[in-house]
Amino acid sequence: MAVLEILTYPDDRLRQVSEPVKQFDAALQGCIDDLEETRLAGPGAVGIAAAQVAWFQRVLIVDVSGRKKTGNHGHLILVNPEITEWDGFAIGREGCLSVPDYTGNVVRAERIQLDALDRDGNALCFDMEGFEARAVQHEMDHLDGLLFLDRLVSRRQDLFQRKVYK
Repeated sequence: MAVLEILTYPDDRLRQVSEPVKQFDAALQGCIDDLEETRLAGPGAVGIAAAQVAWFQRVLIVDVSGRKKTGNHGHLILVNPEITEWDGFAIGREGCLSVPDYTGNVVRAERIQLDALDRDGNALCFDMEGFEARAVQHEMDHLDGLLFLDRLVSRRQDLFQRKVYK
């Protein structure tokens, strides 16, 4: 396994749309393992999308289980994720490994229903809410070439310089 270089804003590759995974083979498994190693090396990272390491396939990892009082489904490797339903909206503060110097207030759906495949190609379906739903939406944006900067409530009032990266 390897810790990969994370693309950082304003790298144009962060705007590239990722392709669906079609083959579930040893190469995919190795890339997923490297992606997880990279997430774990990032300070406080609860998620990472393949696009953040210049691997433009629809794969992401989210694990918010370390946050107290946060409902979650544990450590998730999601391949070809798709939000099939969403409900409600909430503003929340987000940060990103690809935008290490800033955080910002972003509007996201409060609850989502998500269909995806696991690392072996088996179908998954989740009902998510709160921080877990926010984290998945954030990572899915990377797969579509979007950053939280694109979804700020207001660039003038809702972008904050990060004082300490935790």
